[in-house]
Amino acid sequence: MASPSQLAASFDVVLVSPRNPLNIGAAARAMANFGLTRLSVVTPFAEGWREARSAVGAPEVLQNAKSAERLAEAVADCTLVVGTGSLEYRKPEQPLVVLPQLAPLVSQELNRGGRVALVFGPENHGLSREELSLCHAMAVIPTDDRQPSMNLGQAVAVCLYELAGRGVDSGPAIPGLPGAASASLELLAGIIEETMEAARYSPEGMREANRHDLRLLLRKLGLREREVRRILGLFRRILWALRRGAPSK
Repeated sequence: MASPSQLAASFDVVLVSPRNPLNIGAAARAMANFGLTRLSVVTPFAEGWREARSAVGAPEVLQNAKSAERLAEAVADCTLVVGTGSLEYRKPEQPLVVLPQLAPLVSQELNRGGRVALVFGPENHGLSREELSLCHAMAVIPTDDRQPSMNLGQAVAVCLYELAGRGVDSGPAIPGLPGAASASLELLAGIIEETMEAARYSPEGMREANRHDLRLLLRKLGLREREVRRILGLFRRILWALRRGAPSK
């Protein structure tokens, strides 16, 4: 069972392109309610969000929050990235985590010594398909079909309550998902993509789709850092040979 101190030290809440500073403050307040401090904000819509008055009792969470230009940067050192969202407009391409499964999944990774990020998208449309491709799984809060969307601050509070209420240890986790750090997987994806281009694997118009599918595949494989390094070395050698025009043997 993961302890509250493990959760506080190795669990990040990431807000992607939040539009309303008050929602950022509400998210920070919810984090303080459950003893969490690690907040990252990716390209917020408005300036001055660190002074949001809605962060009652949690100004230090906002002041110490990390700012990032891209989601990949915000989750670079995380070994398990869980996106959140509604199924109203999209079909998930990664494993779906119902809310009661979130606690055991997080606990499993924290006990392994990993770092976890829970990612929330902008208020108006949620996480994009590209942003979700950086996630190992997608968590969904069950809501009424007549009102499927939830306020950002409330969504953060509900998810964190679920983690705290279950003691980060309840029910079966999803095996085989987490592994290497997100930055390592992004590096590997980049080298594989370069190799595909050098080998003229697909036309230029397919590169964006291939990049998306490759990100998803690497996260589904659950590769460890050692495995990533070995595959990285293999593709670097293949890429070197392709660029030199070396004959195959």
